[in-house]
Amino acid sequence: MAVPVEKLAGSAEGRLDLEALELKLLLEGVYRHYGFDFREYAPASLKRRVWRRVHAEHLESISGLLEKVLHDPHCMERLLLDLSINVTAMFRDPTFYVSFREQVTPLLRTYPFTRLWVAGCSTGEEVYSLAILLREEELYDRTRIYATDINEVVLDRARAGVFPLDRMQDYTENYIRAGGRRSFSEYYLAKYEGALFDRALTENVVWAQHNLVQDRAFNEFNVILCRNVMIYFDRSLQNRVHRLFYESLERFGILCLGNKESIRFTEFEDCYEELDPHEKLFRRIR
Repeated sequence: MAVPVEKLAGSAEGRLDLEALELKLLLEGVYRHYGFDFREYAPASLKRRVWRRVHAEHLESISGLLEKVLHDPHCMERLLLDLSINVTAMFRDPTFYVSFREQVTPLLRTYPFTRLWVAGCSTGEEVYSLAILLREEELYDRTRIYATDINEVVLDRARAGVFPLDRMQDYTENYIRAGGRRSFSEYYLAKYEGALFDRALTENVVWAQHNLVQDRAFNEFNVILCRNVMIYFDRSLQNRVHRLFYESLERFGILCLGNKESIRFTEFEDCYEELDPHEKLFRRIR
């Protein structure tokens, strides 16, 4: 016997099915109209972020957000900021930078010139941190850093190199714990109501928009950093991105992941050796 439509729609199961359909239609609409593909991101995280934007736009439903996004590019820009993960800090996870200094920089010294890729660089704090570390190790002048993100808005912020002054105390503590060798305040000036970082830190940085979901390899790298990005992808998308990184790393290149990420259970697990399993540093060996 068929269930009445109004009863099904009013049930908890019906509401969840409708929400899932609305979310699917939103992501499909964003992909077809704007070219940003979030269809294989982890659903739970996506749902939270989408509803946050629904409420911020003073709407009642995900369908209402879809209609507004399709007709208002500014709304799409706001949604993109919500969907692209921008949680970052300078020298975030200081022990990672200690390990990078100890395990990776000696390997980089063996090359006359190196290329590093910071994938999903967000507003650039990780890029500036890496540039500071490489300068202190006297490696920056023979390094090119490619810093990419899906979101052009956050890339513009990264290029500007101006960060909130009220974050400098935390960043200084991170820098010290990360093994910093100078006074952190030497790297920035209090300007423009923020901390303006030394422009020399970005002389060897190439900022570019790149979509890990859709775009292909664009160079061969000695080091790839993609930390705390893939935790928001589903398993299928994680495997595709791991293939991209494998194809982009030269042999004996280093892959740096976030502390909740791993190459285990991917098809490339046997292609790497662990340099530091705790800090998720892996070297491609085949």
